[in-house]
Amino acid sequence: MNRFPHCIFVALLCASAALPQARTPIEQQLSFAPFHASGIYEVGETVGWTITPGAVPPTYAYKWTLRRNNAVVLQEGKLDLSSGTDTIRIEGDQPEMLYLAVEPYGSLTPGAPPPAEYTGGNTGRNNGLYAVGAAVAPLKLTLSTPRPADFDAFWDARLAAQAKLPINPVLTPVETDVPGVELSTFALDALGSHVHGYLARPKQEGKFPALIQLQYAGVYALNARANAQRAAEGWLVLNVDSHDKLPSEPLGDVPRAYAAVGNTDREKSYFLAMYLRDSRALDYLFTRPDWDGKTVVLQGGSMGGQQSLVLAGLRPEKITAVLTCVPAGADTNGDLHGRKAGYPNWPSGNPDIMRTALYFDTVNFASRIKAPVLAGMGFIDTISPPAGVWTMLNQLPGAKEALPMIESEHDNLTPDKGRACPARTKEIRDAILHGAAFQPTGLRP
Repeated sequence: MNRFPHCIFVALLCASAALPQARTPIEQQLSFAPFHASGIYEVGETVGWTITPGAVPPTYAYKWTLRRNNAVVLQEGKLDLSSGTDTIRIEGDQPEMLYLAVEPYGSLTPGAPPPAEYTGGNTGRNNGLYAVGAAVAPLKLTLSTPRPADFDAFWDARLAAQAKLPINPVLTPVETDVPGVELSTFALDALGSHVHGYLARPKQEGKFPALIQLQYAGVYALNARANAQRAAEGWLVLNVDSHDKLPSEPLGDVPRAYAAVGNTDREKSYFLAMYLRDSRALDYLFTRPDWDGKTVVLQGGSMGGQQSLVLAGLRPEKITAVLTCVPAGADTNGDLHGRKAGYPNWPSGNPDIMRTALYFDTVNFASRIKAPVLAGMGFIDTISPPAGVWTMLNQLPGAKEALPMIESEHDNLTPDKGRACPARTKEIRDAILHGAAFQPTGLRP
């Protein structure tokens, strides 16, 4: 779980990690000062940025595009830094996220051809691109697509069918060098698949608060030692693999494009079995005599945040807190309604896929959640777009804490800009471990 702050999509990690090896980033070309330091505005206010050169004179000429929810083009232009600064401004006329993309288009040296490729930028991809974001009345962002009328009935029926199956837990001890901890793998029977993961607990007798860790996207071996380290703090830890495979296996028999499996049919979607496996892990926790009977914290980033929110909606009865950073899976139909959707990146041109997606979208589970929720979002995140995260938060009936990170892309791409969320997660988790309740702060600047 020390990997939780990274929330890494494996394929994206490989791609982004390869770029810095191939190119040496140039020095910072541009800096952006928002009109509001918080990055948050009300409808009718002027949203904008003052742009200045960085530590060295700009190498390139830049053009910019300002988009609503990173989808609808509102303004375009070219930067003019001849007087030392330039300003881009627009009136925020509705609840929205604004995404300003700035890209090089040629050399500033007269007569020189445009460079063959660009480096640097602030998006974590070392491709010369810059981006900044702003929120306008984000607490008023609403559903882009109505919640299916039979959403609750669909999921309640699947949970009822799974409840009829015996759990049949199988635990296998695993060696660990973390003192004072017992570590095992676990396997459980679920509806149509099996649940796998690591279970870690303090060695001493007693009853412990539970921490369920859900995993970010990709197929990989789970971090057993991190689970043991968290158990050494005093947690009963269940780290649930997202896939039907041993947690020690790096790949297993999992389709690499698993997110697209069955995406035209809610009965065949890969996420149906994934979400049911998460619920079965909770079933198993409730049977354990070493659980304290009252504390269940769900934690995850990216697709792990997606699963945490879904599980809290599926099984709201005994969840204590939901701690998520850049949660994915929200507003899956956004591309049809002027909002750029993110992971799982289901194609918006297929009506069957869009109908199916609604049954696995976090915004439609949110109204079922009773526990307090933390959600951190990056204002330039293109994998878990912030408009969807805000929309999910706005469907929650209970206490919530929004943690804006205005300079952050998805946090594996710009980890130095997203540190506030894992830091806040640890703060809340430590408080709960020592008996305090999570008291969300609402909108946290």
